[in-house]
Amino acid sequence: MEKILIVDDVSKNIQMLGNILSHKKYQIAYAQNGEQALDICNNQRFDLILLDIMMPGLDGYQVCEQLKLNPKTKEIPIIFLTAKADMDSIIKGFDIGGNDYITKPFNATELIARVNTHLLINRQRKKLKEMNNDLEKRITSRTSQLEKANHKLGILDQAKSNFLSIISHEIRTPLNGVIGLTELLNQTKINDDQKEYLSNLKEVSERLVKFSNTALLITTLRIDKYHPEILPVSIHFLMEDSIKQFALNYPESILSINSNLPSEELLVKGDSDLLRTCFLMIIENAHKYAGKDPELSISVIKHDSLLQIIFIDKGPGFSKEANSNLFELFSSGDILHNEGSGLGLAAVKLALDANEAEIDISNPPEGGAKIVISIDYIMG
Repeated sequence: MEKILIVDDVSKNIQMLGNILSHKKYQIAYAQNGEQALDICNNQRFDLILLDIMMPGLDGYQVCEQLKLNPKTKEIPIIFLTAKADMDSIIKGFDIGGNDYITKPFNATELIARVNTHLLINRQRKKLKEMNNDLEKRITSRTSQLEKANHKLGILDQAKSNFLSIISHEIRTPLNGVIGLTELLNQTKINDDQKEYLSNLKEVSERLVKFSNTALLITTLRIDKYHPEILPVSIHFLMEDSIKQFALNYPESILSINSNLPSEELLVKGDSDLLRTCFLMIIENAHKYAGKDPELSISVIKHDSLLQIIFIDKGPGFSKEANSNLFELFSSGDILHNEGSGLGLAAVKLALDANEAEIDISNPPEGGAKIVISIDYIMG
């Protein structure tokens, strides 16, 4: 049952209000001055207060001000009872925290309507507060669960990075030794079968060294140990250097590279080593997957404040499986298509992120694979 406090120094007014409200089954309490009202409110909980303004001692305005300063009573709605209907008195009541007013003599229908309205608002406010408290508890609980899950993911992520780092460091030295020994053995008297075995062994070893280098690059980028030097760098120089490095690494490659760069010198903002690594990895994968007549076209276009570097090969394109998780570590796809270590595209993405550059990958309608790198360029 909702409780209403009536505060009035005139007993007749208290009796009249009590008679009107008693038919609605409210629990009614009474106070005949401001001090008594504050004392009662401090010890009991009320859902609504009907407060007379003109009282000896503390008047209704002063009582209202003190109730609104008290955390226990500040949310109780207050309806002023007043014989004053002038605008200044009404505005003053609202300014100090009153919710409504009723003028004397009382109209029973109006009184009941206003009381019901503010009790309804108070009930809804309490319900909303309970819902908010419940929601806050749920959010706190969910946040705690997410923090624990993120902590576990962080541990797993760190473990993955540590694994890559260990693999990289532990296999590179012995593999370099294996490669050196195969070259020495190739200089000795061996038959054709043995030469083929040594050639295969060297190829596998070099592939593992490449995997090791990629894993080390990813680890360095993921744990923020690599601090890129973002400086103006020539896109012509980077591309030419990458193509030359590819030719040194793969002297027997039949990949035809058509580089269509603008005649003007174009400068981009980036880390030259990381960008060169990205270009070289894309060219290497085109060599690996571009088909029987491997061909790679490289072009550069200006688009607003961005420079777009476009690589297009004529291979089989990206598989659906590879497209579903292109940038994930240990996914089923390498930088192109659907084979490989599953590290190449992740390494390229991390390197481009460090350069604040973007990558877009697609299968053109005419076939093949298309990679577009977008990076800020320095306009002349």
